[in-house]
Amino acid sequence: MSAPVKAAPHCWPARFAGAVVLLALATAPVAASAEDVKLSAEQARNLGVRVAHPVSSRTDRTLPYPAQIVIPTPQLWVVSAPVSGMVTNLAVARGDRVTIGQPLLTLESPSYVSLQRDYLHAVAQEILAAQQLKRNADLFEGKAVPQRVLESSQAEARQASILAAERRQMLHLSGLSDDAIARLTNEAAISATLTVNAPQAASVVEIAVSPGQRLEQAAPLVKLARLSPLWAEIAIPATSIGAIKTGATVDIDGYATPGRVILVSETTDAATQTILVRAEFPNNGDLHSGQTAAARIGFISAGESAWEIPYSGLVRRGEQTSIFVAIDGGFRQVPVKLLAEDQDHVVVSGPITDKDEVAIGGISALRGIVSRFGQ
Repeated sequence: MSAPVKAAPHCWPARFAGAVVLLALATAPVAASAEDVKLSAEQARNLGVRVAHPVSSRTDRTLPYPAQIVIPTPQLWVVSAPVSGMVTNLAVARGDRVTIGQPLLTLESPSYVSLQRDYLHAVAQEILAAQQLKRNADLFEGKAVPQRVLESSQAEARQASILAAERRQMLHLSGLSDDAIARLTNEAAISATLTVNAPQAASVVEIAVSPGQRLEQAAPLVKLARLSPLWAEIAIPATSIGAIKTGATVDIDGYATPGRVILVSETTDAATQTILVRAEFPNNGDLHSGQTAAARIGFISAGESAWEIPYSGLVRRGEQTSIFVAIDGGFRQVPVKLLAEDQDHVVVSGPITDKDEVAIGGISALRGIVSRFGQ
């Protein structure tokens, strides 16, 4: 948050209320034009008008908004149990970095034994069907068997080959590599334990099991994530979203590397009246998923002058926003564009400078005068 806005040296404190304000509204002030309200210094004091100078907003950035650092969903992997069984040991811990193919844990599984047995049986049947097909093909050449016998052998060999391929894919899904399957085929050495390996180079963000735990097939085991880049998810008030566009620069307080807006949601949260803005940041290790931070977003135009004033100085009328700027003998209502807001301050752009004095107190009285004269 920028430094608090300081009131101008000649502020007019509120001294009167109720009947005094009504009397002032009913007698002295007049509207000189469609934008100007004529007030003497005494009338302004009676109306409780206070003024402050606008403060230039830092580097055309919004006020700080709370941001949640999250892991991009395409960079998350959940490693599940390929077969039912019992966890015998864990090879990693939360926070570890793993390489592709690195062992994560070991399962002891009767189902895995059955998969290997079924595969070896299918391979044996495939070999037998291929041998039978070769014999019948030779006999057919010698006219010793009819053609239907040859065609039957061809169909049986085809079915045996498909079954063997299916069993091989089941072993692949269990995590066995081609080399491991080749060794199983050649040596027929069935194992009761299965090592589950990392599918990607990543960091371990969650371990869902413990040694000795029995699991069903597809039960989650380990959650892995790639931690660069990361996302910052920012809730922006719907009234301020017009100044924010995809590609805008985003700064996180305390983090040197800026990010970029990659999404401005098209929907509004009905409960909070905020819109999700998502920014992507390269991560050198200083950002951590789950942390909260303060984020400032670049405006739609870097060349646009941006000014910070107290929230009380903003005048709303539907989607239009304006401020009252002091002029000789009164105040002028000046349209501005709202760029950012929080509970205490707003950032606006418009034809003002830091030399101007903006009304931040007595706004209701000034609006009443404007309304009285049909503005």
